[in-house]
Amino acid sequence: MFLSKFRSVTRVFHPWLYSSRHTHNASSSSTTTSGRHVHNKNTSYKPDYDVCIVGGGIVGLATAQELIWRYPTLKFAVIEKEKELASHQSGHNSGVIHAGIYYTPGSLKARLCVEGLHLTYLYCDKFNIPYKKAGKLIVATNAVEAQRLNELYERGLKNNVPDLQLVGPDQIRDIEPHCRGLKAIHSPHTGIVDWGLVARHYGKHFQDYGGDIFTEFNVQNFKLSSDQTGSGSIASKKSVTIVGSKGQSLKCQNVVTCGGLFSDRLAQLSGCNSEPRIVPFRGDYLVLKKEKRHLVKGNIYPVPDPRFPFLGVHFTPRMDGSVWLGPNAVLALKREGYNLFDFSLKDTLDAVSFSGLRKLALKHLVFGMKEFYKGVVTSAQVQQLQRFVPEIKPEDVERGPAGVRAQALDRDGNLVDDFVFDEGAGELADRILHVRNAPSPAATSSLAIAKMIADKIQRKFSLEKL
Repeated sequence: MFLSKFRSVTRVFHPWLYSSRHTHNASSSSTTTSGRHVHNKNTSYKPDYDVCIVGGGIVGLATAQELIWRYPTLKFAVIEKEKELASHQSGHNSGVIHAGIYYTPGSLKARLCVEGLHLTYLYCDKFNIPYKKAGKLIVATNAVEAQRLNELYERGLKNNVPDLQLVGPDQIRDIEPHCRGLKAIHSPHTGIVDWGLVARHYGKHFQDYGGDIFTEFNVQNFKLSSDQTGSGSIASKKSVTIVGSKGQSLKCQNVVTCGGLFSDRLAQLSGCNSEPRIVPFRGDYLVLKKEKRHLVKGNIYPVPDPRFPFLGVHFTPRMDGSVWLGPNAVLALKREGYNLFDFSLKDTLDAVSFSGLRKLALKHLVFGMKEFYKGVVTSAQVQQLQRFVPEIKPEDVERGPAGVRAQALDRDGNLVDDFVFDEGAGELADRILHVRNAPSPAATSSLAIAKMIADKIQRKFSLEKL
């Protein structure tokens, strides 16, 4: 019912039902992503574009899709350094569609999350992307947590999270028969989806409207060019040349970067400050063995402890029927290192030499040591899970996948929990917009974030609907 109300008051349908404008087919080598043509940019082919979006994750692809819907006569391209889209944070996450309970009332994060929740369900319904409204319990297991839970409930109501309820022990058992707690918030519209699949759908629709996607294009530099070789809508005497690590290059009028784990390094290429710094934190999951999946029906989350920087272990059902447990949060020694022993000297030195990380580590030294211990000793993580589902035993779980979170930090060791946009210095600053931080839950909020970024791009680059 809340979706029908949202439809009636919000203009959310871009040309989602229209046929595609065209699909570009170039002579360069290609790979296939979700059945669509994707350039593998290893040739000297140099088309011109009005806007290039650097980053083929969910925020970059949502932004590209939004832009091409708004400006169908302009030329757009997405540049991605991996062979496939959504290869990192967008494809290595818990898969939860968040409802917007946790965030400060009136904040941009709260507004975008609640809007993103509605838009996500509308989008998935429109394009037959499978999802489940698995629901969510945020469970208090003691009196201190119960008090914080009451405050969290009031926050959720102020954020207009739909159909929230406070429930007691009996109702907890009705919703989750194997879960125990004093009190809980029940969010029936929290869901699960394959965010990697959603992101690839964004890319497909971008291409259907004539956008180009270049994979295996690792951006190394941005150069301002004064020569003019463009045509069509490119009318400026200057353009930006994007240079790749394999000698590739593309020319465009304007650039938007959505670089995720490398957003700070991309920003520095156009003269931006090195802060906020991206510090990678790896989260290691356990998974319930198949014969024990019946113990968990929906999402079960702890009450956040404001003393600590990360949420804590939780239970997350997946679209494939598996159940993930965790994660912990430890420093990753490689920005895209999903295994315990993945290591990059450059990434490690970059992290440990940053004063912000050292201050964060000192502030939360005991917490950090416990998180590392839980990552190594399975029974320690299971002990935390037993607070909510006492029946779980160490022999019921096995090691699962991991994700790496791009955590933005300032020099004082504070987590940067808001959106950060940057431009850089010099003439390039007029032609580049960097999305340096799109904080969690960026996947849930991606369609709403894309609208905000597109508005900002329109004002900065004076794009016009032709």
